[in-house]
Amino acid sequence: QVQLVESGGGLVQTGASLRLSCAASGIFDGYNMGWFRQAPGKEREFVAAISWAVGVTAYSDVVKDRFTIARNNAKTTLYLHMNSLKPEARAVYYCVADSASGLRGPYRYWGQGTQVTVSS
Repeated sequence: QVQLVESGGGLVQTGASLRLSCAASGIFDGYNMGWFRQAPGKEREFVAAISWAVGVTAYSDVVKDRFTIARNNAKTTLYLHMNSLKPEARAVYYCVADSASGLRGPYRYWGQGTQVTVSS
């Protein structure tokens, strides 16, 4: 059974950095994992993803120069390193996983989300 538990969200100032974590269980090579976000009043959008086996990555154009997705060597935790945060990054960030999707989705498994707020 796939379980995803996010942590690391919070309130930061514009320009700050933040690292989100996702503790993953039930994930094996062959899965893709990633991050989506949903801002108030907007639809969920793709942020970044990584292939669990070989580490191929994909990013949305909006974040690709400032965010980095990574996993630990034990392949138990997914990270999203966010630098130079802007107020428009305010959203609930979701960890996602699937064994039958492309890097950009669709994803069947979702965590509960973690709130990120960036003050101007």
